Formats: sequence, structure tokens, C-alpha cells
Amino acid sequence: MRESVRFIPPAGYDRIKVVGSFDELVTSPFGPQVNAICWSRALEGDFNELAERFRGNDEIISLDDESLSRLLLDLSAKGRLAANVLLEDQRLLRAQGLSPSLECVPRYQRDKTSIIPTDVYSFHADRATVPTDTYLCSYNEAATEGLRNDLAQKCIDMPSTRAVLLSLFQQQEEGGDFDNYLKENCYDLHYATLAEAGLFSFGIGNLWRIAVEYPACPVPPCLHRAPETVPGRPPRLLLIS
Repeated sequence: MRESVRFIPPAGYDRIKVVGSFDELVTSPFGPQVNAICWSRALEGDFNELAERFRGNDEIISLDDESLSRLLLDLSAKGRLAANVLLEDQRLLRAQGLSPSLECVPRYQRDKTSIIPTDVYSFHADRATVPTDTYLCSYNEAATEGLRNDLAQKCIDMPSTRAVLLSLFQQQEEGGDFDNYLKENCYDLHYATLAEAGLFSFGIGNLWRIAVEYPACPVPPCLHRAPETVPGRPPRLLLIS
């Protein structure tokens, strides 16, 4: 298993705070610049051994505590270490009143029809109607990728893209509101990169808490995307809440 090293924020980027414990992760406030908090850690265990048990499935599988507990009887010592980490991370989040989901992901569906792809391979912000945060951790394989806010542009603000969307809206809608159309289709949540230097990896094993777009949120949302699937590699183990 590839272990994580201590996460170091990209040079010149002040929106990430690195902490050393779960308590700091859940209690550290966002702002005035910070919109992402990273509990940097190096995990023990063989997470790929666990993921390999689900190779061959084309669909995303949700792993509950019962499934993980059953697997404990049929794993190596390092595999059991990995399974116990997954169980403990979920226990910690549930104790905070959250509802974490552990997923085994061979790949995600692609959006091949929209002028702005709205799948998770596109840089995007999460959105909610009430104050909340997103927690996530990549345990193996490629990790979630982030994008600096100052090196991103909303896709709907790109003149050529906006013109196409407006034309589609006018063809499909009689009356209505264009801004509501963009929001209802989640077009306003997706971003283009202005410079490749703005990309960074969340790292393997690190548990993150990132800002979400919601009314009166004090900071910009953290922009992120799923990594590309690598053929022939084990499925990805992802915790999200």
C-alpha cells in the first residue's frame, strides 16, 4: 500500500489548513481565507487487498459495517488493519452526527451530453441549502484532486459556453429564468482551470473537511474532482459524508 506523507499545501495557496488530529479537523473554523482542512496522516494496512475483493463489479458498491466485519475473518493482518481503519473513521464521523458512506468505486458515469459536463470528473463545488461541510478520504489508488479558487473560472462565465447554454435555454424553455435554469442543471457548480499549476492532490489516507456552497457561507467553496480511473488497477475506496 502507498502510505500518505504529511500534506504540504501548494506554494502560495493559503486556503488549506493542515491539522494533526480528528478533534482539530472537526473544530477548526473556516476563514478568513481557509476553505479546506486536512487531517494529514499515514495509515497502516493494505487497502488494496480490501478493494481487490470487489474487482470485477462495474457498479459502485457501498460497504456497510456488517460487510467490513465479515471481511475481517478472511483478510491478512494488513488487510484487517485497513478494514479497522475504515470502521473507525466512520465511527468518528457518526459520533459527530454525520452519515458517512464508504464506497468501492470502479469508475463513475461520464456526462457526455452536456456542453458543461456535470459528472464528478469535472472540477466542481458541492452545494447545500443549509450550513454543512463535506468530509472525504481516498484510501488507495489516485486521490481526489483540488483546484485553487484563484486559478479557476466558472464554466458559465466563459462567453462562448454561456452563449451556447443561453441558446439551448431559449429553445427548451418558454419564459422562465436563465439563472434558475443554470442552477437547476448544476451548470453553475462546475469550473475550468486557468492554469495547471492550480491543481493539487488531496493525498492518500488524509481525511478532509471542505467548504460547501450554501447561503451566507463565509468562504468560497472548495473546488475538487474525482481522479481518472486507471485501467487494471483495484477499485477506489472512498469515504464521503
